[in-house]
Amino acid sequence: MAVMRPDETSAEPPKWETIEELFAALEAPLLGYALRYTGERAQAEDVVQEAFMKLHAQFESVEQPRAWLYRTVHNLALNTRRAAGKTVSLDQFSEADDSPAADTADPALLPDEQIIRLEGIGLVRISLAALDARSRELIRLKFNEDLSYKDIAARTGLTTGNVGFILHHALKTMADELAKTGVAP
Repeated sequence: MAVMRPDETSAEPPKWETIEELFAALEAPLLGYALRYTGERAQAEDVVQEAFMKLHAQFESVEQPRAWLYRTVHNLALNTRRAAGKTVSLDQFSEADDSPAADTADPALLPDEQIIRLEGIGLVRISLAALDARSRELIRLKFNEDLSYKDIAARTGLTTGNVGFILHHALKTMADELAKTGVAP
């Protein structure tokens, strides 16, 4: 029978004193985990970064930060994957284009469903145009060029956190406007 020394524990997970220690230990495994769900490195990086930012806000109250991080990364990655399936590129609609319907026609939709879809896209464009220039540019970089927050920050000179803050509020403003028109719940 093996005798364990007092400093050896077999069942207890390691206890991290700081979020920096936790980040150093779990960043790479969490990136791999997120990558399996998102399929894209930049999205996986964004998901892991967002999870650590959420943990940072409540680090003292989380009893099992490792398990909490994996669950949060899992949920964020699934949300990212779901959102990617709902994204329609607005590049298809140039201002000079007389017939955007031809580019977005989905043969699986009935004509009235196609009209509803086009009206929704038009309302999204209107709500996007109502945003300030910086917010529109960040949305373009995120959704049209598919850049990570880190890449957007490097390109614009903003901090990564500021990029996330501006994008969050811009998208929330758009969602509120779309909810008023009945396009979004």
